[in-house]
Amino acid sequence: MKALTFILLAMMITAENSIYDFKMNSLTGQEVDFAQFKGKSLLIVNVASKCGFTPQYADLEELHRFHGDKVAVLGFPANNFGGQEPGSHEEIAAFCEKNYGVTFQMFEKISVVGEDQHPLYQWLQKQTGEQPTWNFCKYLVKPDGTVRFFASRVNPLSDEIVGEL
Repeated sequence: MKALTFILLAMMITAENSIYDFKMNSLTGQEVDFAQFKGKSLLIVNVASKCGFTPQYADLEELHRFHGDKVAVLGFPANNFGGQEPGSHEEIAAFCEKNYGVTFQMFEKISVVGEDQHPLYQWLQKQTGEQPTWNFCKYLVKPDGTVRFFASRVNPLSDEIVGEL
């Protein structure tokens, strides 16, 4: 049944003309319509709680606090790399709040690579030709529809990203 669901979602991706057409569930199960982000850049990041890059949560939060008028930071927990995000939605939320005071938008855990890759990440890969190679890879989607990929090592507060906002 799960495979059929992903096949159907993948078929629907052809109807996704814009990042703003997506609707996904937050970490708390609330539907989030990406249309609410029109006019802002989006920084989409696959996150994990037990990774060497996990301290980037603090930088993502700082980006959200100081540049939130220009960019929406969207975190997508994924357990695709090294099993570094094994927690439940509740455990992930508690970890992010306790350790990093995360207030930016977090979503339910998804797969960002592989046969069960979520349609959002299929769309991002189609736009850039790039897929995540590890946790904390970033896609910057600008209001004009252009999309840039940044590897895990690129800090969210780097000139490479902030200079694009």
